[in-house]
Amino acid sequence: MSVLVGKQAPDFTAKAVLADDSFDEKFNLYNHLGIKKDASGKVTKKGKIGVLFFWPLDFTFVCPSEIIAFNNRIKEFKLRKTEVIGISVDSHFTHLAWKQTPVEKGGIGDIQFPMVADLTKSISRDYDVLLGEAVAFRGTFMIDGNGVVRHQVVNDLPLGRNVDEALRMVDALQFHEEHGEVCPAGWNRGDEGMKANAAGVAKYLKGHAKKL
Repeated sequence: MSVLVGKQAPDFTAKAVLADDSFDEKFNLYNHLGIKKDASGKVTKKGKIGVLFFWPLDFTFVCPSEIIAFNNRIKEFKLRKTEVIGISVDSHFTHLAWKQTPVEKGGIGDIQFPMVADLTKSISRDYDVLLGEAVAFRGTFMIDGNGVVRHQVVNDLPLGRNVDEALRMVDALQFHEEHGEVCPAGWNRGDEGMKANAAGVAKYLKGHAKKL
């Protein structure tokens, strides 16, 4: 499995179901994030942070709990000017049917982020989360405003992900970009950061080592 951290996130254009249940026949990742590129592919305008997550298949088991967990925190992502985008190998019609099925009847309800249809499985393949040409692993990728992957985690099919950890990673990236400091183990929004030098490490560990 490829490590995409530090590399340009693979761009894609595909059909998607939007928050208002409409179809976008040409949903594009970089356009959605507001990232602009020139003819050579060089980024000319910085956009928003994106959290792109893959699930194996609609109308299954662990998947709805993860999708609903992301949706329950969508306001928190929006407050951080971060876009959430979900994707699986199902069609946009299947996404819509699942979205329009109430939670108490096995659906996911009124999801407020785009659900991309990767019918050709090319996107799952580009992000190297495709399992045996069938379904995608539970991959999560945080993409910065320049289109670079800054964090990725991939879970096996039975293992649901922690959406709060995705929020924490967004907080950590924004803290680093704003202050230039790094985020130590277990760092959470509002915590002290660490200066990336010997003196900074010594100072931080002096005050925090026993709490780690």
